[in-house]
Amino acid sequence: MTDWTTLYATRMQQVVASDIRERMKLLDAKQIIHLGGGLPDPAIFPYDALAAASQAIWADPVRARTALQYAPSEGHGPLRTWIAAHMTAQGTPCTVDNVMITNGSQQALDFIARLLLSPGDTAMVEIPSFIGALRAFDAYEPRYVSLPVDAAEWDAARFAGAKFCYVGPDFRNPTGTTMTRAEREKLLDLAEGTGMAVVEDGCYEALRYDGQAVPSLLALATERYGDIERVPVLHTGTFSKTIAPSLRIGWIAGPTAVIRKLVLIKQAADLATSALNQMLLLDVVQTHLDNAVAAGCAAYRERRDSMLAALEEAMPAGVTWTRPEGGLYIWVELPEHMDATLFAQRALAEHSVSIIGGAAFFPAGAEKLPGRTNSLRLSFSMIGTEPAREGVRRLGLLAHEMVAEMA
Repeated sequence: MTDWTTLYATRMQQVVASDIRERMKLLDAKQIIHLGGGLPDPAIFPYDALAAASQAIWADPVRARTALQYAPSEGHGPLRTWIAAHMTAQGTPCTVDNVMITNGSQQALDFIARLLLSPGDTAMVEIPSFIGALRAFDAYEPRYVSLPVDAAEWDAARFAGAKFCYVGPDFRNPTGTTMTRAEREKLLDLAEGTGMAVVEDGCYEALRYDGQAVPSLLALATERYGDIERVPVLHTGTFSKTIAPSLRIGWIAGPTAVIRKLVLIKQAADLATSALNQMLLLDVVQTHLDNAVAAGCAAYRERRDSMLAALEEAMPAGVTWTRPEGGLYIWVELPEHMDATLFAQRALAEHSVSIIGGAAFFPAGAEKLPGRTNSLRLSFSMIGTEPAREGVRRLGLLAHEMVAEMA
């Protein structure tokens, strides 16, 4: 009998299950209060607009045939053109040749890692970092280094040799924090000083609830160098958080020569993203994107405010948390010697509340970094204000109990 474990590629040793994906299997357990996963709320998806777009496609024989055929590997031309115009309007002058469509931004991260990483190469990441990015990078067997939280420590000599730096500058997953403009400029300085690329995850940039928008790293780099063809930045975007995740429409924007290389990877991976999904998406964003974003921001802002108020009421002294200006997440730090993994286990077993321990967002080799053992991520995206407040109240009871046990 074949022993499959002897046949796996060595890179599979680095690939492990996502704690978040495992906990998603609990979604059907109605008695559990889910404060862990970060799925967008299906109640605010633009159903009517999607239905109308679908009907319009099937009513036109020419469009229907196009929708059911393979799309170009680069993506549906009209959608790429719309994205290029959208990014240009947001401060990143670019053309259709600077844009490639992917099956969600997760595929974009995988393709970028496949393009840039050989086994043993150095990848710089924010820590804690988006678990999906870490899993995408893990398969290519990099060595991780941490981008320090304090920009004063971003020294080019210290980080020479890194292939790229991965960041989520707006309302980061998992911490909910945002890079200032000065920090973004400093990161571009670091890229220039080391020769590395910057991989910008723009997953949440449209979901801003407070404060002033900050230009993307790609926009700042294009302004700095005068032309997108000269920038060291690859920007990934997605419509999963603003329209609907099941359409699986994301994109990569960057220099044309790099996009062409990524298209070769796309051809080898899955040939093309669904033409039907791209056409549906285009019809919707042309007329309904602003409304969809406004609906999402209104719903999530209320839930964020409610969760922050609940944390103030429920948590004992020594527990701290971020106050995000947008996005879907709040990062909580328990007292230094409290085990967040145990806390998450007890929250589920004793209080029927599902959360994600912070260790899931740290790469291999980061076991000793501050925050790994005593932090956790909460999300307010998929749950109403009242059940979320009840969930936080239960977490507060557990935190008080565990603090007492430590005394």
